[in-house]
Amino acid sequence: MAGEGVPDLEVPADGAPELNGRPQLAEARMPDGMPVANRDAPVGGQAVLEGVMMRGVSTWAVAVRKPDGEVQVSSEPLVSWAKRNRVLRWPVIRGVVALAESLKIGFRALAISANAQIEPEEGEEEPPQIGGFTWGATIALSLILAIGLFFVVPVGATSLIKDQLGSSVLFWVVEGVLRTAIFIGYLALISRLNDLRRVFEYHGAEHKTISCFEAGDRLTPARAERYSRLHPRCGTSFLLVVMIVAIFVFAPLGLPAWYWLLASRILGIPLIAGISYEVIKWAGRNRRKGWVRAIMYPGLMLQNLTTREPDRDQLAVAIASLEAVLAVENPEQAARESDIEIVA
Repeated sequence: MAGEGVPDLEVPADGAPELNGRPQLAEARMPDGMPVANRDAPVGGQAVLEGVMMRGVSTWAVAVRKPDGEVQVSSEPLVSWAKRNRVLRWPVIRGVVALAESLKIGFRALAISANAQIEPEEGEEEPPQIGGFTWGATIALSLILAIGLFFVVPVGATSLIKDQLGSSVLFWVVEGVLRTAIFIGYLALISRLNDLRRVFEYHGAEHKTISCFEAGDRLTPARAERYSRLHPRCGTSFLLVVMIVAIFVFAPLGLPAWYWLLASRILGIPLIAGISYEVIKWAGRNRRKGWVRAIMYPGLMLQNLTTREPDRDQLAVAIASLEAVLAVENPEQAARESDIEIVA
């Protein structure tokens, strides 16, 4: 098994993380038994079609393996919206900004990866590209389906038995449990789809590569594969926090008319996202505490559904993406200058 018989994967007594130096690891291993770094770096990412997007503070990059085996790497500068106005860096508000920014970059990276998989037709030098309208319609439909499935359906279904519940407390508890169950069931369902397996493998490659970098280890596929495919800052954990935070955000509203219930579930999403961001940010800074790790444990276990063990070719793609970011910025310097939390 990866990680066995590796004497240098130990927690040193002192010393700061150092690239190509001795790995700096957390004292406790992840639930899969594999090591993870003992610190966070301002680097995050996302799996895309046959590739990985990595982002830092001032740039983001996406590496994709094309059908002919070539690895295509694209990078773009990034000026965080939070830097443009002090108000956008206020607690809760900064979480909404971070979510919107991540969605924008993520959809852009998905478009690049999708177009990279299109092969030219016979007689054509360049393959046809997915147009802006088509991609925009896909994004809009995805967001509508997500909001409908995780917010509208739970409140609608619970409203059908509102009279039987008899209290607002029971209503928001049942709705919250149903929302969380739908979310977990959705992840369990899509994790069984063969078409998504490789995306989940690239998700694992992204996590392993980030942990390898955060530990100060050498960025090679052989070294990266020794790390856990689970990561404390994963977006899967963030989404689970969203499901739980929603219970407490909606509770004070009681049981208004059905149209106010529906409107509140849609309009309340930014507030929920902002509060969830603060929870993840706080948990990341305090993750060395045992009771904090216990709270984070369910989110880590959910990553068993959304990640798979990658091969070295997939790790090489993730490393190429991260190296494109590192070629432009120094994450350690960026960490001292920015208060931006980036999910992995």
